[in-house]
Amino acid sequence: MPTTDTTGPHASTGTDAGPGPGPDPAPDANGAARTTAVPAPASGTADAPAVETHGLVKVFGDNRAVDGIDLRVPAGAVYGVLGPNGAGKTTAVRMLATLLRPDGGRARVFGHDVLREPAAVRARVSLTGQYASLDEDLTGTENLVLLSRLLGHTRSAARGRAAALLEAFGLADAARRQVKHYSGGMRRRIDIAASILGTPDLLFLDEPTTGLDPRSRNQVWDIVRAVVARGTTVLLTTQYLDEADQLADRIAVIDHGRVIAEGTPGQLKSSVGAGSVQLRLHDPAQRAEAHRVLARTLAARVERSESDPVALTARVPGDGGGRGGAEQAARALAELTRHGIAVGHFSLGQPSLDEVFLALTDRPAPGTDAVHGADGAAVATAGGSDETAERTGDQATAESDDETDDETNEAEEPTR
Repeated sequence: MPTTDTTGPHASTGTDAGPGPGPDPAPDANGAARTTAVPAPASGTADAPAVETHGLVKVFGDNRAVDGIDLRVPAGAVYGVLGPNGAGKTTAVRMLATLLRPDGGRARVFGHDVLREPAAVRARVSLTGQYASLDEDLTGTENLVLLSRLLGHTRSAARGRAAALLEAFGLADAARRQVKHYSGGMRRRIDIAASILGTPDLLFLDEPTTGLDPRSRNQVWDIVRAVVARGTTVLLTTQYLDEADQLADRIAVIDHGRVIAEGTPGQLKSSVGAGSVQLRLHDPAQRAEAHRVLARTLAARVERSESDPVALTARVPGDGGGRGGAEQAARALAELTRHGIAVGHFSLGQPSLDEVFLALTDRPAPGTDAVHGADGAAVATAGGSDETAERTGDQATAESDDETDDETNEAEEPTR
C-alpha cells in the first residue's frame, strides 16, 4: 500500500491492513488507569538501535541550535531527551523525522540515512508535535478516518481503525464531537492516536504533556507505556523532570545544543554522587554534636533546618542512593550511636533529576515552573513558558524551543 509523505506534525508512517486487535478498556470517567490496547508495529526492531546520530548539527544564522549531538536510541524502549527551552530538543527531533535538513553530522533511523533515504525513514516513524495538528472542525472519527485513508487504508479498514483507537484512548464517547470542543488532555490523546494509525516502529513525542492537568498527564503516560508494550520505540522530549523519570529507560540531558549526560535515570542520579541522609534527633541540644559527627564521617556538607531544631540533612558522596551510599549512611548512624546521640528518624534517598540537572549545568533548571503532579506535590520542570506557534501558508511553522523568529525553512525537505 502507498505511504503518505508529509511534513506535518504527523509525519508519515507505514500502513497495515486493518484495525488491529480489539482494545481493552480505556481510562474511566474519573481518570482511573486501565490497560490501553494499541496496535503493534508491523515488524520487530529489537536487533539494532532505532536511532544513531554522530556529530549532528543544525545552525540558524549565528545560533548553533544543535551542536554535535551523539545519540544511540535502543529499539523497543522509551528514550527521554531532557532539557530546558532552547536546548535543541525540538530541532533534533525534526531532523530525525526528516522535517529539517542537518547542517552537519550523520543520523540514521533503523539503519536509514535521514538525508539519503528520507522516504524509508518516514515509512517507519511518526511524530506528534507540541501543538495539535488535527482539523478542529472535524469530529474525532472524521479526523482519524481521513488520516487513515491518506495512509492507504480502505474505507472500512479506516473506520475500524478509528473506532478501535478512539475506544482504546478513552475517546469513544467524544467520537462524534468536533475536536475544537475537546479538552487539552483529549486533544493530546487523539493527537497521539493519529500518530499511531500506521503502527510506526518509532514514535517521536515532542513534549506531549506540556500544559496538561495532572490527571490528563497520567492518562498520556499510560498511553505511552501501552504503545511501548506493543513494540514501538518512543523518543520523548520533555522539560518535566518527573516525566523523564517516570517513563524513560534512558535519558539524554541536552543543554545549549549538546548532550551533557546520558544514561538510565539511576545512572544519572548516581553520577551526581549525592544521595541525601535526613534525620531527626530526640534532643535538640545534641544537634551541634550530631552535625560535627556527620560532617566528619561522611566528609560532606551538613545542613541545619531553620524551622526544625532537631533536623539535619547531609549529602552522601559516592554513588548516592546505591549500595555505597547505604553503607556510608549506616556508618554515620553507627557513629551517632557511639557518641550517645539519640536519633528519632533516619532516611536515605537518591538525588532527584533536578539535582542532576543542577550538578551538570551549575544552575537550577532554568525558568523552573511549579507543576502539580498526580499527588498534588510540586513538580520541577527544566524549562519555562510554552513555545508559541503560527502557521505560514500551508506549512506548519513552530517557534520551537531553539529556533529563531526569522526562520522560514523549518519544514525544509531533505535532499532526495
